[in-house]
Amino acid sequence: MIGILNYGMGNLRSVANAFSFMGLDFSIISTSEEIRHVDKLILPGVGAFSAGMRNLEAFGFIPVLNEEVLTKRKPILGICLGMQLLAERSFEDGVTSGLGWVKGEVRKLELRDPALKVPHMGWNEGIVRKASALFQGMGEHSDFYFVHSYYLDCQPEIVTMSCEYGIEFPASIELENIFGTQFHPEKSQDAGLTLLRNFAKLEMN
Repeated sequence: MIGILNYGMGNLRSVANAFSFMGLDFSIISTSEEIRHVDKLILPGVGAFSAGMRNLEAFGFIPVLNEEVLTKRKPILGICLGMQLLAERSFEDGVTSGLGWVKGEVRKLELRDPALKVPHMGWNEGIVRKASALFQGMGEHSDFYFVHSYYLDCQPEIVTMSCEYGIEFPASIELENIFGTQFHPEKSQDAGLTLLRNFAKLEMN
């Protein structure tokens, strides 16, 4: 069973609709105790980093997430803001500490090309940097849908896919049982649904 975390930050319904479309079992997680009773977790999110961390704390999710993800190694997929919240800190509107599961910082897209607008919004190609079970069944070149003004600046060893938009930034990451996508798989048509389906059937050693 997939648990989609409801902490008041955006794209929960579109993620749930994607799983409904694929006929996959999921539940909406609104209390910390419910986190313990699902096999995998999805941390969606649209909005500001600081608000996301405040909401996770207000919902009482952080201690249980630390236990389930770090200690029990339950797989989790962070989407967009959800991926950024995995980092140590963000420089959006000051400095805000993140979950700290991934070594890295969230920084604003600073682009020299005036033709490139921020936020980065629309379809871009994902460039595979490292094999991942989440990519099974995808074409060699897949496009994904992005909407973001900030990106995760992290160690290259965990980057499984990158994207070029003025700069090259991580489009997806993987660190043991922790996964993240800067793009929105639920809005990325066949390639995105394939990724979500692969996450749902993922078996960790």
